[in-house]
Amino acid sequence: MAIKVTFLIIFFAVMIAIGFLTRRHTNSVDGFVLGGRTAGPWLTAFAYGTSYFSAVVFVGYAGQFGYKYGISATWAGIGNAVIGSLLAWLVLGRRTRVMTKHLDSKTMPDFFAKRFDSGSMRVAAALISFIFLIPYTASVYNGLSRLFRMAFDIPYTVCVIVMAGLTCLYVLLGGYMATAVNDFVQGIIMLFGICAVIVAVINSNGGFIQALTTLSQYESDLAVSEGMQGAFTAFFGPDPVNLLGVVVLTSLGTWGLPQMVGKFYAIRDEKSIKAGTIISTFFAIVVAGGCYFLGGFARLYSENPAIYNEDGSVAYDAIVPTMLSGLPDLLIGIVVVLVLSASMSTLSSLVLTSSSSVTLDLIKGSFKPDLSEKKQLSIMRVLLVFFIVLSVVIALNPPTFIAQLMGYSWGALAGSFLAPLLYGLYWKKTTPLSVWCCFISGVGITLTNMLFHYIASPINAGAFTMLIGLVIIPVVSLFTPNMADTSISRIFSCYEETVTIEKRYSLPERADDEE
Repeated sequence: MAIKVTFLIIFFAVMIAIGFLTRRHTNSVDGFVLGGRTAGPWLTAFAYGTSYFSAVVFVGYAGQFGYKYGISATWAGIGNAVIGSLLAWLVLGRRTRVMTKHLDSKTMPDFFAKRFDSGSMRVAAALISFIFLIPYTASVYNGLSRLFRMAFDIPYTVCVIVMAGLTCLYVLLGGYMATAVNDFVQGIIMLFGICAVIVAVINSNGGFIQALTTLSQYESDLAVSEGMQGAFTAFFGPDPVNLLGVVVLTSLGTWGLPQMVGKFYAIRDEKSIKAGTIISTFFAIVVAGGCYFLGGFARLYSENPAIYNEDGSVAYDAIVPTMLSGLPDLLIGIVVVLVLSASMSTLSSLVLTSSSSVTLDLIKGSFKPDLSEKKQLSIMRVLLVFFIVLSVVIALNPPTFIAQLMGYSWGALAGSFLAPLLYGLYWKKTTPLSVWCCFISGVGITLTNMLFHYIASPINAGAFTMLIGLVIIPVVSLFTPNMADTSISRIFSCYEETVTIEKRYSLPERADDEE
């Protein structure tokens, strides 16, 4: 117990110290929200990765999808690395930074308003962000309950309040830069922690070959492949169709999440984007790939009563803590800090995104356009505390469907924002009406499916919502009025200007080595 408590004390002390050291960046709105757009590739890449992977992934999704799909759940981690990180940086990174800087937009709702010349679009996007980021924030705590009970026998309530309070403190102190620097430290912990845990769990099951051999003896109990031999060690697992839905939602979904795309706003320069792409992809391969790979061995613990609810159903959130319960205290201490790191980094990013969006897009953007910078900062800090408290209240009194909250939140946010952002950055003929249709589709499908369950899995519903948005934008744009040519020329001129500057300051090719 002494080892685990020591780890926590050191971890919390470092987080708070970073908050104090980064206070100088919070004297302006731009500094508080985006760190003055000065974050380098390492800070941005780790901020992106740690915001991506929370306790929901490590404890909830790894256990749930590992139990359902076996080793093939690793495809979700590969998808997160290739689609959610590598392609996201390649496709969105440079264009997002250049256009948002050109339009002087600090949030995603503000980008939509200025890109499509619509103040009402700012309000709609801000409301969607606020409504669906809060349950997402609450879901971040969900993976901690059983883990902390296993490690410390601490009540869930205490765990949630302490985590929320410390996160709130360092974000209030240092804003975006505090979260970015803390994310870097937390990312290092996550990289080493996940590797150590995988080695320990596999060794506790007789080594890699023995663990695979044992896992291959379990038959599938899914209706689509019931009785399949070796299902959980198969290349695509027992249910490849639903596994594809998991890959699409958890990978492509990041392209439309405000707290993820916001990292591209804050990066220092375009050169940093190239380095950040490599770093972020490596981080995702290790952390996401490692989490889902670890979860793939969940069936080895199916004889343990600890992973079942009282009614006999599988308690997915209990699987990973059960896998870890037999590890040495030193490793359990590392795991606790690992999960806390994943949760606090995601939580800080979510509440900062929520508070800045409501302040800048709703209050200043719609009701108080002459709001001073000092008052904006004060309101953001007050709202940040409010959102933290609200997320704690939801987490302590969770609805029966809290396990699906992340799936619903991702589906609504990415279903509403992914296609408008992507087409808005690249396609000049994207029309405002097509964006409104995408907003309606994203929210409408999510809410109606929550009520009527016509798509059984929230994961598949979210994936469908995103993909349908990619169809809605071009189809509606072909039949609705385009924006004025002068507006389009002004908005897209930023790309031509950037290319001209790059050519002007690039070095000429050398004729020979001596020159």
